[in-house]
Amino acid sequence: MAEEVRMPQMGESIAEGTIVRWLKQVGDAVKRDEPLFEISTDKVDAEIPAPVSGVLSEIKVKEGETVAVNTVVAVINGAGAQPVATAPKPEDAPAASAPAASAPAAPTVQAAPPAQSKPAADAQSEAPAAPRHDDQPPVAQPGATPQPETAAADSVDELRRLRSSPLVRKIAEEKDVDISRIQGTGISGRVTKNDILSYIENRAVAPAAPPAAQPAAPAMATPPAAPQAPAAPVRAPQPLSVPAAMPAEVGPPPFADGDRVQIEPMSIMRRKIAERMIESHRVSAHVYSVIEVDYTATAKLRDQLKGDYLERDGVKLTFLPFVIKAVIEGIKKWPIINSSVWGDQVVYKQDINIGVAVALDWGLIVPVVRNADEKSLLGLARAVNDLGDRARNKKLKPDEVQGGTFTITNPGVFGGLMGLPIINQPQVAIIGVGGIKKRPVVINDAIAIRQIGLLTLSYDHRIIDGAVAEQFLAIVRDRIEAADYKS
Repeated sequence: MAEEVRMPQMGESIAEGTIVRWLKQVGDAVKRDEPLFEISTDKVDAEIPAPVSGVLSEIKVKEGETVAVNTVVAVINGAGAQPVATAPKPEDAPAASAPAASAPAAPTVQAAPPAQSKPAADAQSEAPAAPRHDDQPPVAQPGATPQPETAAADSVDELRRLRSSPLVRKIAEEKDVDISRIQGTGISGRVTKNDILSYIENRAVAPAAPPAAQPAAPAMATPPAAPQAPAAPVRAPQPLSVPAAMPAEVGPPPFADGDRVQIEPMSIMRRKIAERMIESHRVSAHVYSVIEVDYTATAKLRDQLKGDYLERDGVKLTFLPFVIKAVIEGIKKWPIINSSVWGDQVVYKQDINIGVAVALDWGLIVPVVRNADEKSLLGLARAVNDLGDRARNKKLKPDEVQGGTFTITNPGVFGGLMGLPIINQPQVAIIGVGGIKKRPVVINDAIAIRQIGLLTLSYDHRIIDGAVAEQFLAIVRDRIEAADYKS
């Protein structure tokens, strides 16, 4: 029996995912729950396990391609089944057809790899695929020879279209642009929104010179200078890699000729984070409140418990579970903090699902501790450590990064005094935990050394007023200062 592998649903608002890397190749044996491929969305980078054991017989979606949720990306046959190498065919076809065809046929068929397709395509920029076939028949007498080349050329164009998003294809259709002529700067040569917009802009500027060269179009295929002319503007878009949510008028590159710069495209996760942060600032009226907290009593309790937690339960106890406990108490007193805005209505969430921001080398991710109000201090510590470890190792499950109702981020762990975080939509508030350090403070008209830290609350002023925010923070502060975590 053949089992279809589909792009999983990675979140409530996620409609597509990008395949970053295949961990198995066609013909490889796979075991159930063994990592099969790695995907990236705006919420999570994750390794997706094989649903069944067997042989990976077909890969339908290549690395770097973005497809909709539930799209079939691969097929696994039962053990002992023969692989059906349909996806790799377009790349294998050039090697198979090159010996049968003459020397001129090789550049035409080898247009499949994105990095090498441009010179061949640009050399015949004004000529469609038909003239190529007109050149081939005199060399390849058998009628069967042109058919594989036609199929290969069609598959190359199809692959190029697949390497672009629906938005890019829509722009190409509206502006009458052949996507196969654009050098993609995305993963595996994928044509991004910025690539096509830059191509259109360069094409609009180019007509100043081409009018005189227009009649000489047939002769353009012979001079070697012709392919290089389109190649120059194609490379220009690389520095202009911006999130899709940014305006199309990105302006000139942020560097001058001769400047020493290194240009790298944003990762998929980084582009998605940029989109979400811009969207959040556009949607929510951000306001910020800051409160000073004395962690001395909580620090003493932590010192008492952390040895037992580590030795008995194997759990590292940080300040974060204590903050979560205090935040839960504040939410119970002020449920508006745990709500969302839906048009002109307020949706109060009955569950308290706390998102905890985890910094990764390649971005930021927010796994969720579900029903946090039902967990003990030890349970929260275990959940936070587990989610953080699996986030860094790309082992999170899709449902572990969705459904959050309130978010906590901890810039203080890196030494920051405080931070003003952006709200994680569709939530209405997020708290930032600043660094906790010993500082001199005045207590009962005397100077004492205490463990002091700052808490910052970013909230949506559409439904949360400053008075509510300050009272919420006061409850969180009082719980921490009293080290009251019994409930």
